[in-house]
Formats: sequence, structure tokens, C-alpha cells
Amino acid sequence: MDVLTDNFSAFGDGFLGTVELTVYASLLALALGFVMASFRVAPVGSFRVFGAVWVAVLRNTPLTLLFFAVLLGLPRFGLVLPFEVFAVLALGCYTSAFICEALRSGINTVPKGQGEAARSLGMTFSQTLSGVVLPQAFRSVISPVGSTLIALAKNSAIAGAFSVTELLGTYKTLNELGYSIIWTFVWIALGYLIITLAISAVFNILEKRWGVAR
Repeated sequence: MDVLTDNFSAFGDGFLGTVELTVYASLLALALGFVMASFRVAPVGSFRVFGAVWVAVLRNTPLTLLFFAVLLGLPRFGLVLPFEVFAVLALGCYTSAFICEALRSGINTVPKGQGEAARSLGMTFSQTLSGVVLPQAFRSVISPVGSTLIALAKNSAIAGAFSVTELLGTYKTLNELGYSIIWTFVWIALGYLIITLAISAVFNILEKRWGVAR
């Protein structure tokens, strides 16, 4: 317990840093994932190509490499922001590709006849997507989206290597102070467990309320 009690503020700062990264990156990933899923099923060919390229590039790029590209590459083009913001961008953009594919799989479960019926009533593509298709698609992808955001929370550990305050990064300071590395990682793992269980609980509630019975 000494590792935790003597360094509670350090663990607290790291825990809050991970929570902030997870929340902000999740919001960005959900927003971008929604946009890209809309592009993937849009009637405009250029939108479909853009969405497909976005997903292909980000899903096949190692997240660490993406962190290097964002945190070290963007400042060379004059975009200077706090490293925390760059970390949110890297995590959010990376995860958006997986959110996009989860949403697209849900869209494909909606019968085509519903979209055709909406269009026959004079609804535009955006109205059909937002008012008819996506509400039904969301119900079938609650669990996959939740799993993706849990993975995002764990992936946030990479940010610690780029001077961003997060939970895993606390081990460096405590190791230098001579504390047991084993117990340090035990408390770090418990912190991540709390975060991931919280996300899982939220999506379990959503699934019980709106999920499709299987």
C-alpha cells in the first residue's frame, strides 16, 4: 500500500489524465466515425472513396507511428498545440476508423426497403440516414462500439511516451524513486480496470435499454 499512499497525487494525476484523454478522444472518434460511415454509404462516389481511404490508412497504420506523425510532424507545418491535444487527435482519428466500420456494419443490417421507402416519401439522403437508418443501426452496434472505446482507453497509454500525463507514465517517476515496480504496475493496472469497467457498465446499460435482442 505504501506505493499508493505515498504517491496518491501522482496516481491521481495520471488517472485523471487517462480519463480526460479517453473522454475527449472518444467524442472525437464517435463524431469522425459517424461522418466517415456516412461517407462510406453516400451516393456520391468521391465521398465513398474518401471514407474508404480514411479507414484503410488508419486501420493499417500502427498507433505509435500515428502518434509520431501527429505530435512531431504537425508542428513542422506550423501547427503548434499542447501535446495533450495532439494525443487526442491521434487517438480520436485512429479509433474513428474502427467506429466507422462498426457503424457501417450496423447500417448494412437495416433492410434496404426502409431507405427506399424514405426516399419515396421525398426524404433526402441525410434525412434518411439520420432519421431512419442510423437510429436502427446504432441499436445493433452498441456492443462493438463499447469494445472499441475500451480499446481506446488502453491505447491511451502510448501518450505517456510523448510527455502527456497519463496513468502508465507514473511508473517512470516511481521507479526512479525506488518503489517496487511490481506494485506500481499493480496499481496502474487497477486504475485501467476501473476505467474500462466504467465504460463497459455504461454500454451495458445502453444495450439493455436500446440494444437489439438476439
